[in-house]
Amino acid sequence: MPVKYLGCLVEIIYEDQSGKITKRRIQVKSIRSGMIKADDLLSGQPRTFKESGLLACHPIRTIAQGA
Repeated sequence: MPVKYLGCLVEIIYEDQSGKITKRRIQVKSIRSGMIKADDLLSGQPRTFKESGLLACHPIRTIAQGA
């Protein structure tokens, strides 16, 4: 995940260690040593993701960004 996404809202497709694939909306807090720390927007809980499990990501455009 590019560092430019720090602090941004991002939608990701992620594969966990067991092979389960999920789609999540997160706010990226930090990216370090192959680990992404973020807040999950649906649950409101902090989450940690391995960059190696990231299948796709793109920023979420807000109304202010789209104007």
